[in-house]
Amino acid sequence: MPNRAQSKRVRPYIPPEAQLPEFSFRAVLMGIILGMVFGASSLYLVLKVGLTVNASIPVAVIAITLFRLNKKLGGKDSSILENSIVQTTGSAGESIAFGLGATMPALLILGFDLEISRVMLVGVLGAFLGILMMIPMRRWLIVEQHNELKYPEGTACAEVLKAAVSATSRQSAGLIQSDDPDELRNDKKRASVIFGGFGVALLYKFINVAFKGWKDTPEFVFGPPLKAGSVGVEVSPELLGVGYMVGPKIASIMAAGGVMSYLFIIPMIMFFGDALTVPLAPGVKLISEMNPHQIRSAYVLYIGAGAVAMGGLVSLVRVIPMIWRNLLAGLSGFFATAKTSKGSGLTSVARTEQDIPIKWVLIGILVIITAITLATPLHMNLLGALLIVLFGFLFSTVSSRLTGEIGSSSNPVSGLTVATLLFTCLIFLLMGWTGNHYYVTALSVGAIVCIAASNAGTTSQDLKTGFLLGSTPRLQQYAILIGSFSSALILGPILLTLNDAATVYVPAVEVAPEIVSSMVVDVSTLKDKVTLTGPQAETDRHSYFVWNKSDEAGGPAGKYLVDGKGRLTYLVDPGINGSYTTRPDGTDVKKFDAPKAVLMSYLVKGILNQQLPWTLVLFGVIISLILEMSGISSLAFAVGVYLPLSSSAPIFVGGAVRWLVDRRSNKLIRNQASNRDKNIVSSDGSLGILLASGYIAGGALAGVLIAIMAGVTMNFDENLTEWASKNNPFYGGANANLLTMLPYLLIVFLLYWVGREKKAHNGVI
Repeated sequence: MPNRAQSKRVRPYIPPEAQLPEFSFRAVLMGIILGMVFGASSLYLVLKVGLTVNASIPVAVIAITLFRLNKKLGGKDSSILENSIVQTTGSAGESIAFGLGATMPALLILGFDLEISRVMLVGVLGAFLGILMMIPMRRWLIVEQHNELKYPEGTACAEVLKAAVSATSRQSAGLIQSDDPDELRNDKKRASVIFGGFGVALLYKFINVAFKGWKDTPEFVFGPPLKAGSVGVEVSPELLGVGYMVGPKIASIMAAGGVMSYLFIIPMIMFFGDALTVPLAPGVKLISEMNPHQIRSAYVLYIGAGAVAMGGLVSLVRVIPMIWRNLLAGLSGFFATAKTSKGSGLTSVARTEQDIPIKWVLIGILVIITAITLATPLHMNLLGALLIVLFGFLFSTVSSRLTGEIGSSSNPVSGLTVATLLFTCLIFLLMGWTGNHYYVTALSVGAIVCIAASNAGTTSQDLKTGFLLGSTPRLQQYAILIGSFSSALILGPILLTLNDAATVYVPAVEVAPEIVSSMVVDVSTLKDKVTLTGPQAETDRHSYFVWNKSDEAGGPAGKYLVDGKGRLTYLVDPGINGSYTTRPDGTDVKKFDAPKAVLMSYLVKGILNQQLPWTLVLFGVIISLILEMSGISSLAFAVGVYLPLSSSAPIFVGGAVRWLVDRRSNKLIRNQASNRDKNIVSSDGSLGILLASGYIAGGALAGVLIAIMAGVTMNFDENLTEWASKNNPFYGGANANLLTMLPYLLIVFLLYWVGREKKAHNGVI
C-alpha cells in the first residue's frame, strides 16, 4: 500500500493557487479538431492492420506549435494548462476509433448493415460510460498511488508539455523566464518536422493512389518449388510511421507472422491441395485454381483468427492476478471517493483536487444505462444492459490500472473485449438465444464495453498528465467528455464512408447463376429497399429490395439486391473484409481487412450458431500456444498471421528504421550516461516520432479523403488507371514493382535522416 502522506507531498508543476487560462474556447475547439483528425487516422489504421498508435504526444506537440504560430501572428500565447486541455480533448478520438473499428464492422461480416444511428450510439454511450466510471477512481489511482502507478505515456506527455512551457506559465511555476534562442529554434524545427511529415505523406498518398503515380502494393508470386508463396509490401507512409512508433520488436514479430502465412502455410496448402479434384471446405473452388489471396481468404483467415483469439486470451490470463488485485483496489478507491465526496462542494477543496461531483457521475451512468436499454438500433435487452454494467465497470477499472502499470500501448483492450464476447455469447447460448438478431445484441455489449475500457484507460492517462502539471481535474473531465462526443459523431459517418467506397456490387449471375435462372424471390416478403452506394452508384441509380441468404446452396451466403420482379441482381460485397477486389468494369478495389472485427464476428457466430471450421481455428490456437511455450508473446505474431504480408512488411520497415535510429543515438557519448527511462522518454518525443506521427496523420487522412472522393471521381479514376497501366512504367509494365520502390525509399530515408540524433561538434560516436 503506498504511503498516503508521501503521495500528498507531490507538488504539481503549476501550484493549486495559481490562476492560468485553462478551459478556454480556443483550447477546446483545437482539441476537438485534432481529436477528429487523429480519430479518423486511427480508425483507418485499425481497419487496415488492427493497430492504433498513441496520439497524446503528437496532439500535445501540435497544440504547442499552433499556439506558438498564433502568437507570432499577433495573438496570445497559450498557458501550459490550455495545452493540457487540448491534449485531453484530442486524445479521445483514438480510443473511440479503436473500439468502433474493432467491433462494429463485425456486423457487416455477419450480414447486417452498418446503421449510422447504431454506430454513433455505441461510440457516444461507450465513451461516456468509460469516462464516468473512471472519474470516482481518480483520487485513488492518480493521487494516492502516484508512486506505484507510473502511467508511462501520461508522464512522457507531461514532460513534453513542460519542455515547451510559455514564459507566463514558467513564472507561475516559480521558474526563471527563458529566452534561449536555441529553444526557439527547436520549437520551429519540431513544428516544421510534424507538419512537413503531414504534407509529405498527404502529397505522396494522393500521387500514389489517386493519380496512379506508382503501384501501391508491389508483389512477387513464386512458382515451384515454393508455388503460391508471395512477397508484397504496401508502400504507404502511414504504415511506415506505425512501424517506427511501435518499435522494432513488435514490428519484427508481426512481420514474422506474415512470413509464416505467405511463405509457409499458403505454399503448404497449395502443395497438398494442388492435386485435389473437388473443393476442400470451407473453400468453394479447387485449390489448384486459387491464387495466394484466395487461399488466404478460404483457409488462412480462420487459422489467423484462432491464433489472435488465443493470443488475446493468453495476454488476459497472464494479467489475471494483476486484474484481481487492481479490481479490489479500484472498488476500494471507488467507495472511498464516494464517501469523502458526499456533501462536499467544489469550493471546499483545492483547484487541483476538484472532480465532477459524484452525484452527477452516478446520475450520468444511470442515464447511459437507460439509453442503452431503450435504444432500438442496439437490439438490447435487460440482461445485455446488466452485462454492460458489470463488464463495463470491471474492465474500465482494469484498463485504468493496467494503463498505469504497463502503459496505454500495452493495454490488452482486445483481450478484454474477447472475454466480454465469450462470456456474453455463452450466457446467450445457455438462455437459448441463438437467433441472428442476438448477434447484434452481443456485439453491442462487446462494442460498448470495448470503448468504455479503452476510453477509461485514456482518461486515466490524461488525468495523470494533468496531475503532474497542476491541471484542474474537473475541467479535464469536461474536456474529454466533449472530445469524446465530437469524435464519436464524426467517426460513425467516416466508418460508413470507408465501407461504401470499397463495396463491390457483384452481378448475381456471376456468383449464383443457378439461383438467378431458377428462382424468383417473393418481394412482398421483403421490407428493406436500398440504392447502390459508392462508385457504382454513378452507373446504377435503381432501387432494390434486400434479400439475406443464410446458406451456401447455389451461391455464397450474404446480402443480395433483388429487383422489383424478384430477380437477383447483385451480391453486396462489403468494403470491410469483403472478398471481391475487382468491380464489374475492371477497376481494382482495396479492401479493409479489419482483423479485430473479423475475430469478434467469428466468436459470436462460432459460439451462437457453431458454424466455424474449428479445425482451422484450432491450428491457429496451437500456433499461439507453441509461441507462448517458447517464451514469445504470441499476440503480435498472431495478428501478423492474419494480416496480409503486404500490410505487416511496411510496419517491419518502419521498425527497422527505428532500430537504426535508436542504435545510433545510444552510441552517442552524451546518451551513454543517461538511464534507460530517460532515454525512452527522449526517444518517444524525438523528431523521428514527430515525423512518423505526421506520416500517419497525413497518409491516413489522405486515404479517408480518397475514399470520400471515390464516388465523385469514378470515371476519372477508371480512365487514369487505364492510361497509367499502358503508359506509366512505375504503375504498369515489367519493371513496375521495382520502380515503385524508388519513391518509397525516399520517404524511408527521410524518416531515418530526420530521426537520427546528430553528433555534437566535438563528440565521437
